Amino acid sequence: MGSIPMTKKGFEKLKKELERLQKVERPKVIRDIQEARAHGDLSENAEYDAAKNRQEFIEKRIAELSQKIRQVQIVDTSKLSKDKVGFGCTVVLYDLKENKEMRYTITGEDESDPVEHKISVNTPIARALLGKKKGDMVEVRVPAGIKKLKIKDIE
Repeated sequence: MGSIPMTKKGFEKLKKELERLQKVERPKVIRDIQEARAHGDLSENAEYDAAKNRQEFIEKRIAELSQKIRQVQIVDTSKLSKDKVGFGCTVVLYDLKENKEMRYTITGEDESDPVEHKISVNTPIARALLGKKKGDMVEVRVPAGIKKLKIKDIE
């Protein structure tokens, strides 16, 4: 088992989700199961089936989060070098084909959020950028074809 690189903010988000599942969602689903049992015949009880399915989902997610939290290696992004693209960096790119600027922060998988321009270190774009410097040109194969990107800045 390797470690999972993550920012402190991402780690806190995982811990908060785990706590919510353990302290709010788990007790609620247990109450739902008890209430559904009180309705009688379990063989044709849709509420009971739904609550049991929800319980299974919650327990699996709790186990998954617990495992991840044990493996997290918190990366202090304030101490990272800005000379090369790496985990935790924000990269300002210029797409030569589309004539537009883009900004991505390279994160761990659990922190990625395309809406916030946070991409996983495992995405094709992030993998192509890792280790590159300001001014470098990068070609990346994406589903829509090949992107030609210039690294304008590393923050």
